[in-house]
Amino acid sequence: MDRYTIITLKNRGKSNRQIAKDLGINRKTVARYWNAFQKAHKAFNSGKPLTAKEIEDLTDQIVNQSYQSGSRQKRKLTPEVLRRIAEILEDEEKKTEILGKNHKQKLSCSQIHQMLLEEGVDIGLTTVTNAIRGLKEAREVFIKQDYEFGARLEYDFGEVKLVINNKVTTCYLAVFGCPASGFRWAYLYTKQDQKVFLDSHVRFFAMMGGCWKELVYDNMKNVVSRFIGRNEKELNEKLLNLALYYQFEINVTNCFSGHEKGYVESAVKKIRNAVFAKKYQFESLDEAADFLEQELIKLNRNSAIEEEKQTLTKFAVDYELAEVLIATVDKYSLIRVENNYYSVPDYLSKKKVVVKNYLNRIVIYSNNEFVCEHKKVNGEKEFKLEFSHFLKTLRRKPGALKNSLVLKQHPTLQTIYQTYFKTKPKEFIEKLLELKDEPLEQVVAKLQENRIAPALEKSSLHESVLVCSLHQIQRASQITIGG
Repeated sequence: MDRYTIITLKNRGKSNRQIAKDLGINRKTVARYWNAFQKAHKAFNSGKPLTAKEIEDLTDQIVNQSYQSGSRQKRKLTPEVLRRIAEILEDEEKKTEILGKNHKQKLSCSQIHQMLLEEGVDIGLTTVTNAIRGLKEAREVFIKQDYEFGARLEYDFGEVKLVINNKVTTCYLAVFGCPASGFRWAYLYTKQDQKVFLDSHVRFFAMMGGCWKELVYDNMKNVVSRFIGRNEKELNEKLLNLALYYQFEINVTNCFSGHEKGYVESAVKKIRNAVFAKKYQFESLDEAADFLEQELIKLNRNSAIEEEKQTLTKFAVDYELAEVLIATVDKYSLIRVENNYYSVPDYLSKKKVVVKNYLNRIVIYSNNEFVCEHKKVNGEKEFKLEFSHFLKTLRRKPGALKNSLVLKQHPTLQTIYQTYFKTKPKEFIEKLLELKDEPLEQVVAKLQENRIAPALEKSSLHESVLVCSLHQIQRASQITIGG
């Protein structure tokens, strides 16, 4: 969090000396972090084409965390102590109900502090006083806000129940609200974990072409790793990395204070009712997501988002969200990712490959070269097999094609095989090798064209011969009768 604080304060115009004094760290440390941050962003915005490795290295320079929060001493205001103070305050409220609002027997902060000391709690009076102030509910007065374009973006999750493929499914809307322009947007997911949280941000910033100066969140787990007392919070490291990369400030609302991000709170309800109140049954999640996107375009027709886009902080490359894994290809030319199996070309059998694991897809590399990409499958112990990955092996073992899982996973090809090539597997495999660089739809079309056309020609030939024979019989009959 020190790194995030340094970059944030520098962006506000603070000097290295002032930041070092405020944070109690060395001025050279401030300069080192700031210089590395500026150098990386300068490289991103230079206009020079960057390799995947260069992007990865520059991103690491921006978000790499060297601050070890685990070495800090534990604070004396532990959750247990805070609960004990809350219990004392609850007893005070009961006393007030009995004795009346203006009674003179209220415990002071000093008395509560003394009670804690007598119970064996080692804590200072100031800490107790601040905790009491935070726990007491105060009557609030709300001040209407007026935000400039690009200044503030609010984020929240909302739950929605849909019928997907005839099954009731709980889905989640990752919702963004832009109070200055009146723009609302959402993405549909089946989870609300950290991967979804980060993915929704990257997708939204890419769509907008920039980022806001401040993002506002509530105290969800994706934002706050843990609470230190009532008012102090340790922010999630991955969110800090995202904020460093896109250069936005993080604003976390007070506990149980949803009104502090009221625009997005209302946006969740607005989107849920406007989009899914009338239509809630879909064949697939993708169909539901497409419907949501089209309805949101209508909903935002009168927003000023195009004007707000002009004020956003621009960036050159989307933030890299992939988890990098090393996988070993087994004897079936498969790798295992999150307990599901994906095929790779058979020449990689028994070798190690690098896997970039994204939220909805995996990308596979070997020797720093792209190999293939798969859309991720749901469930456990499921298989996603690409026919072209097994053609060389099938060429040597054509008898293995008949009952192969890869053929069963491609029903159209299986039908063509059963119809035209059941007794000619070698010919079928050779045809597929010839068309290996074509999209599957074109492969299917050409295979059907190559097999159906000759059959039709043969049928036409038989028909012509039959017609000629009939004419000859009729002619012979006429001659015989006439004679």
